Amino acid sequence: MTWRVTVDTGLCISSGMCLGIAPGRFHFDESQHSTPVSTPTEPDEQIRDAAASCPVEAILLTDADTGTLVPLNA
Repeated sequence: MTWRVTVDTGLCISSGMCLGIAPGRFHFDESQHSTPVSTPTEPDEQIRDAAASCPVEAILLTDADTGTLVPLNA
């Protein structure tokens, strides 16, 4: 399985939690919104933890092949 990682920049409040929880997997863009470093990506528990911890639920993980949501509580 491969994950597609997206961040809804309309929801992102730039808390930086994802950068702290999953260092090297997210960064701030020029508008100071979080964005994934790589998408698609291999399944990664730090990315899942970052998505689950996002205070505004702006990070979405989907199966790149099927489009189904990846459960955040695995």
